[in-house]
Parts: sequence; C-alpha cells; structure tokens
Amino acid sequence: MDHSTLYPVVALLLAVCCLSPASLAETVHCDLQPVDLEVTYSINQVSKGCVAQVSNATVEVHILFLEFSREMSELKLTVQMSKQNGTWPREVLLVLSVDKMVFLRLQAPGIPLLLAYNPKHVFQELQGVNVVHLPGLTKSQLLDWADTKGAIASVAELSDPQNILLRLDQAPRSPSSCSPEPHMDMGRTLEWQPRASVQGCRLEGVAGHKVAHILRILPGPEPRPQTVNVKVELSCTSGDPDAVLILQGPPYVSWLIDANHNMQIWATGKYSFKIFPKENISGLVLPDTPQGLLGEARKLNASVVASFVEFPLTSVISLQASSCGGGLQTSPTPVQTTPAKETCSEVLLMSLLQPNCSDDTMTLELKKNLILPLKCTITSLTFLDPSCQAEDRGDQLVLHSTYSNCGMKVMDNVVHNEVVVSFLSSSSPQRKQVQCIDMKSLSLQLGLYLTPQFLQPSNAIELGQQGFVQVSMSPWIPELTLKLDSCQLDLRPEADTVELIQSSVAKGSCVSLLSSSPHGDMRFSFLLRGYMVPTPKAGTLSCTVALRLGTSSLDVRRTVSMRLNIVSPDMPGKTLVLPAVLGITFGAFLIGALLTAALWYIYSHTREYPRPPP
Repeated sequence: MDHSTLYPVVALLLAVCCLSPASLAETVHCDLQPVDLEVTYSINQVSKGCVAQVSNATVEVHILFLEFSREMSELKLTVQMSKQNGTWPREVLLVLSVDKMVFLRLQAPGIPLLLAYNPKHVFQELQGVNVVHLPGLTKSQLLDWADTKGAIASVAELSDPQNILLRLDQAPRSPSSCSPEPHMDMGRTLEWQPRASVQGCRLEGVAGHKVAHILRILPGPEPRPQTVNVKVELSCTSGDPDAVLILQGPPYVSWLIDANHNMQIWATGKYSFKIFPKENISGLVLPDTPQGLLGEARKLNASVVASFVEFPLTSVISLQASSCGGGLQTSPTPVQTTPAKETCSEVLLMSLLQPNCSDDTMTLELKKNLILPLKCTITSLTFLDPSCQAEDRGDQLVLHSTYSNCGMKVMDNVVHNEVVVSFLSSSSPQRKQVQCIDMKSLSLQLGLYLTPQFLQPSNAIELGQQGFVQVSMSPWIPELTLKLDSCQLDLRPEADTVELIQSSVAKGSCVSLLSSSPHGDMRFSFLLRGYMVPTPKAGTLSCTVALRLGTSSLDVRRTVSMRLNIVSPDMPGKTLVLPAVLGITFGAFLIGALLTAALWYIYSHTREYPRPPP
C-alpha cells in the first residue's frame, strides 16, 4: 500500500472516531414541545422587590404584584408566623394586584389579616378574613394607597406563581424602609413556586424503551454553594425499565435525590441519596447546552425525553410522572409523553359565577375563554327554575332574569335565587346560592352637621368651619356591608372641586374618617378652607357608597348628593348658620339675666326701708 495514501486514511478514521460522539450529541433530532407534566420548584428571588423591618408599626403592609400567563389560574397563598400557636401582635394588610383572573386559596391561622384586592380579578371563598375591595389602580397608586394604611414591610413582583409562602418574621438586617430593587432575594420573608415550563420530545433513531428526565439549573447571579433537593415520584410497575435522570448545573451545585423508583443517575458536581445523605458521589462533566444534554440522554439509550426543564437557582425541585416508559414507544404523538389531565375544575368554575345586579335584574356571565383552561364541558346552566336557561352569545354564556321571575325570592330587600350547573363529567349538578340587593326599596341619606354629636342637620356651612357628614341607609339590612368609596365637594364655578375621600382613604389632613354610628351610619369630618377668591356661594356635597352583600365579591355603588349654602364670615347681610343663631340667642339670654340680677342687687341695697315708729 502506498504510504502517502495510508496516512490520510488513518487520519480520517481517527477524526471520525474522535468526533462521532460529539457529533451524535450535537446533531440529535428531538423537537422539544410543551408537555403536561407536574414539575414544581421553590425560590426566594423575585423579579423586583424589597423587605423592610417595621417592628414598631401598628399595621404592617405586604404587597404582591402578580402576573399570570393564563386567563384563569389557581393560587395557594399561606401567611405564616414563627409562633404557630400564638397570635400576631399587630394587624397585617395584604394587598394583591393581579392582571388576570385568579381563584385564591388563603391560609392565615392566628393572624389578624386584612386582604385588599380588585374583585374583578380575584375570586375566593374565605371565612373570617376581612376584605377591602379596590378599584383598578396602577402600581404607583397602589403603593401610595398602601402607604397611607401602615408601614410597608415587603413588596414583591412575581410571574405565574402557584404557591406563595409569606413569613411575617422580622428580617433583622433589613432597612427601615422598603424600596423595590430588581432581582431581589427575599430571604425567609417570601418563598414561592412558579409554574415550570416543561418540554418533552421523542429521540429519533433510538430503539430502547427508557424515559429520560433532564433537570438543568441555570447559573445564579452569585456563585455560592447550593444543595438542591430533588424529589422524583414515578408511577411505575414491576417490569418497567429504569428511568434516566440527568441533573446539570453550575459546579457549586450539589444534589440530594429522593426517588421512589430505580433510576440511572447522571449528574454534575456531587450527589447523594436521601436514604444515605452522607454518601457523596462524584458526578460527571456534562454539556451545558440543551442539545448537548439531549445527546447524553440518547447515549443512555433513552427513546423519550419525558421532561426537560430549566430552573433558576433553587433549593427544592419536585417531579411527578405517571409513567416509566411502558408503551410509549408505540405512541403516535411525539409530544404527548404523559396522559393529559382532563379533570374538570368544577369548584373554580363555580367561583366565576358572580351576579351583576341592577335595579330590577340579576345577570350572570361566564366567558368561554375561561371555561376552556378549566377543561369543563357545561351541558346546562339555569336558575332554580329550569326553564330559565342561559343564552349562548358567542363568546360567553349569559343567564339573566328580573326580580319577579325564574324562582326569585325577595326577603327583607334581598333577592335570592340558585344557579344550577350540569357538567358532562359529573352525574349530579353543582348548585350555588346567588343574591342581589333590591335597590328600589332602599334609600341613602346624606346629612351635614356642625357639631360632632350629629344632632341637628344643616344645609349651610361657613368658610373656615368644620363640617360633620353622615351617610345612612334605610331600611337597615344586617347582611349588607356599607363602605364610603369616595366623597367630594363641588364648589364650581367660583372654586375647584375639593376631593374629600378617594378609594376609602381621607384626602389630606383636613379630612378625618370617624367611627360609625351605633346604627352603622358612615361618618367623616372635614374643615372647609377659610379663604377663597372668588368666594363660592353654594356647593354640592356628594358621596359614592359601595354596598356588598354577604360573602359576595362584587360591590354595588350608589351616589347620594345634597346642596349646601356657603357662608363667608365677612359677607354683608349673610345668613347666620344654626350655631351662630344659638350662640347669639344664648348670649342675649345670659346678658339679660345678668342685667336683671344686677339691677335687683342695686335696688335691694339702695332702697330706703320704712323706719319703725318711735
């Protein structure tokens, strides 16, 4: 053989042998697509947030800005304190701001919690938790509103959370004020579980039956030692092949594995098993790219990648799969590697049914784009009277009736009915009680008083004088909760409108919210500015009241107004207000009594008494 020909052939063979493993890994064909697999992880870092120490505050405020990718999500929120059997020493205001609809499951044992949210986005069935309904506010407006309620202890912005754990323990090294910063590590104050983006694929050209799970930890902002607890639960049968678990992360990450089935482990760094936590096993050097890790799965004779997930630096990962790989090789669909969860979330869907109440009509709307993610098929939606069925209006189902039809019952100005929903997946229908307020038989009264005793109403107020306002309702309904939403004094055209109350918060130091009357009447006071140019002669005082019935998450708003005369102190020929009239009358009476007494005294001491005869 010609040596000049032999050397290039040998060199070519060596090159092929050296490059073939790498080329297999790099050219492996596996089209990653979203799959339905339950993978959760816990982190402390948020996209933006802050923590402050507010140990001397009477009310501590925590604010959560939540963004969701789905139109309807479920959120479990737990508020926890260090002393599990004690009581938190001060009130806690928890403010939720969400951009999509959320069904909230809240747990806050032993904590005096006040929950604030927009009822158009948050649905919940809470017992024993005080609720404040907020209008749609921007982030800055919400922060300003919360700052008036107490000391802000934490602020966090989260994307697609499934579980949130908020701890009320004071962070000893935190600053005294809360200024949100990007990529904030909330420490022990906040721990949350985002919704993991899980992908899967079928490895072409592999004849084996193994299933691989690839979990990759992305590098964090600060390289510090981190142990990741990995819990894997597989629904396997005897005879299923071993699954493959590939764990890749930065060199400072180690792994503690808890698996319920035999698994072939390839991991970077060091790893150990929960049953033998002190037995550290040295790992391998693995590629740090998705394609490279898919190639490693192929080397291990895996035909299916059931889950491929990338995580930020975390401490806990939980993976649950309903198969170890049996029968997957015959599946005609390369994307669906686990059975889909087709269970209808009936409880979540029933929480979406909230009545909208007008003067004489109850209406319930159910949008179809919210039904789809809940995987429910509705066969019937009616009132208690089955002849009153919902109308299909294209993008939504609408159920409505006047207060005199469809089995409506009116008791003590409250309209009662029942919504009955039948599902394809259930043999028995779901039922929900719904209520509305019969506003035609209710009236709101607005009164101005010039003394804090609220004895004599007035229709006039003097510049520089303090006014006391009372908003009452008749007849009184115990199941009805009233709240002052906003109040203003319109002094146009001579002066601008004066905002007194906005979003149930007093505007400025001249306005004070007062305790309710024994009958539940809402009260506040305000000080009218004493100098205005030009001087207004009249004004309109108006208040908007939010009425909420029972545990309903929707408010009914009504506005009540009254006309006021404005009196200037230096106005010639001004009409005297009631306190001035009473003061002058009492002063005149007192002066008259004193003059009478003085004249009687002078008369009794100066008159000559008749002398007795000698």
